[in-house]
Amino acid sequence: MTEIAYEDYDDGFADFFEEIKLNPQYDVELIEKAYNLAEDAHRNQRRRSGEPYIMHPVAVAKILTKLGMDNECIIGALLHDVVEDTEYDLDYIRKEFGDEVALLVDGVTKLGQIPLSTREEVQAENIRKMFIAMNEDVRVIIIKLCDRLHNMRTLEHMPEYKQREKSLETLEIYAPIAHRLGIRAIKEELEDLAIYYLDPIAYKEIEKNLSMKKEQGEGFLKDITQQIDERISPIMSNIQITSRVKSVHGIFRKVYIKGKNFEQIFDIYAVRIIVDSLIDCYNALGIVHDMFRPLPGRFKDYISTPKPNMYQSLHTTVLSKTGIPFEIQIRTWEMHRTAEFGIAAHWKYKLGKGGKDEIDNSLEWINKMIEAGNNTETPEELVTTIKGDLSIDEVYVFTPRGDVKSLPKGATVIDFAYAIHSAVGNKMIGAKVDGKIVNLDYKVKTGQIVEILTSNQQGKGPSRDWLSIVTTGEARSKIRSWFKKERRDENIVEGKSIVEHEFKRNYIRLESDDYIKFVEKIAERQHFASLDDFYAAVGYGGIQISRLMPGIKDEYNRNWKPKESLNTAVLPNNANSVRREVKSTNGIVVEGIDNCLIKIARCCSPIPGEPIIGFINRGTGLTIHRRDCVNVPLNISVSPEPDRWVRAYWDSNVQIEARSTLDVYAIDRDGVLLDIASKLANAHVKIHSINARPISDGNCLTTMTITVNSKEHLNSIEKILRKIEGVYHIERSGEK
Repeated sequence: MTEIAYEDYDDGFADFFEEIKLNPQYDVELIEKAYNLAEDAHRNQRRRSGEPYIMHPVAVAKILTKLGMDNECIIGALLHDVVEDTEYDLDYIRKEFGDEVALLVDGVTKLGQIPLSTREEVQAENIRKMFIAMNEDVRVIIIKLCDRLHNMRTLEHMPEYKQREKSLETLEIYAPIAHRLGIRAIKEELEDLAIYYLDPIAYKEIEKNLSMKKEQGEGFLKDITQQIDERISPIMSNIQITSRVKSVHGIFRKVYIKGKNFEQIFDIYAVRIIVDSLIDCYNALGIVHDMFRPLPGRFKDYISTPKPNMYQSLHTTVLSKTGIPFEIQIRTWEMHRTAEFGIAAHWKYKLGKGGKDEIDNSLEWINKMIEAGNNTETPEELVTTIKGDLSIDEVYVFTPRGDVKSLPKGATVIDFAYAIHSAVGNKMIGAKVDGKIVNLDYKVKTGQIVEILTSNQQGKGPSRDWLSIVTTGEARSKIRSWFKKERRDENIVEGKSIVEHEFKRNYIRLESDDYIKFVEKIAERQHFASLDDFYAAVGYGGIQISRLMPGIKDEYNRNWKPKESLNTAVLPNNANSVRREVKSTNGIVVEGIDNCLIKIARCCSPIPGEPIIGFINRGTGLTIHRRDCVNVPLNISVSPEPDRWVRAYWDSNVQIEARSTLDVYAIDRDGVLLDIASKLANAHVKIHSINARPISDGNCLTTMTITVNSKEHLNSIEKILRKIEGVYHIERSGEK
């Protein structure tokens, strides 16, 4: 196939330019100047599809025009890749197009550098930059959303792994941001495109179900809209009645995430009624409830209680005469603009006309994101916080005074207290929901009235247990801030205890001086000024030492582990002189007593090939430990009972099997347990037991006991497991 010449492509700008000439809000000369600069800067650059690169910024500008964004935004879109990819710098952009355009281009350039799917430390700082850029000018993220939308529309040209990576970013970060900004059209298309690449089988199944209902649905919706129009038109003027089928992602969430059957989804079909005034909304509601039977508990009034993204509408689900459920949405024309374009609609109609305060209130969540991000210590925690706080599933809860607070679904009364104010959360001693006392882990629901009970008692404050109860990053960061400020000495003691426990659990043992130096190195690597600051951070929950352990263990094994030969343990001389070598029947050679019962220690489960040592139990025989087991003294000669430790090693001439227990940490996803079991079966590994359970932050832990015949065999099994998608850490554990 012959590649099309660069000049033979139509980049779409000519038609776009003719369209914007008709709109007086645009400076067409400046926009044409921006296009000419971008076209020159990107000349001979191509996208993966082979198309000229200039087609991308033009497409982004077109999407922004449909949202009704302003002149600077359109110019910023045309130039958004110029600074990053070409010889033109930001100072040149500022000189030619002004400070406002330069700010937008600079902000979008920084966003392009965010590696949202990585787990590296730089990620935390980059994500903070994203929210800071949004806080300075929200148009930055609107341009980026349109940029992502066009990239998703052309994702078929990317490698498969990139398709999945970009789709996951889109679903977890960009679509929720579009939702928060109220830009429904972009949100739904981003979600549908992401599901298309992440789960193509489910996508096709939903499409198939929808196509099977299409003919029936089109006829049904046409009939319903006609019935409603005949009743409402004689009473109200300037109305519009439209219908739609629920988005693929909306059905995906309910079928594959919430476990519902396709037939249990009541809002597959929806009718939208747009009217002139507020009073017309409620009159129309009365008419449709008179025409169709409303389903109990399915009415929502988002007009009197708007969503945080400024969305307003009446929602009700009713049954048709033939028993088919469908949703009806009723709103005014202004509400409709906001519902479709969110903050982008308000940019055109309200900015500079008394609407700035309303826009600022709708963007309050960005400040909360920045505050929560500043109180996280690890990239993983920051990403988890953002994903949780950007959750599209929300609940709307009332204070006793009637104020509304929006929280992610699953939020507790503690989250609600901190959403009111940090002082309320810190003084909280209990809560009432609809007048009844509830537990602190009670999960609030939409429409409930929550009263927080507080105490001014000196020294009263949050409990550390609350960190495992709350779900919002805002609450978690405020609790940590309180402990960080008010309980430093207590945090240091708690942190030392946690570090010592984790080191012991992971067989990290050092003498006193080396121990301090080792921990100081860890603290320095985590950018703490002192050891006490590090311990305090661990104590109040700012650092989760368990997440750092893979790197800590690697550092210990490479640079700090004692050089003592593990096969030649330091034993007292008198022990060496009186014991003779005795070969056992299970492949272990010991210096000990004839006819001695030998058993394998369950605390460390040694396997053939690993350095071992024996311990004589009074009356019960000999127990074999790994030489680096936490229960084995580092220096036998100065241990309390040195004579009870004996040399032992594996007999290389005897082939034996041993059991070993592994803990496999992975990102929680459907099929991870099946993948692990299949890989082990394919490798002919005998599984004695296997158990998986979810743990915090969207991860899961799979514990399995398997049969191995050597250390090398175990290493090869671990290597196989590490290749499974989502597996990020494997460690040995003792049999329980």
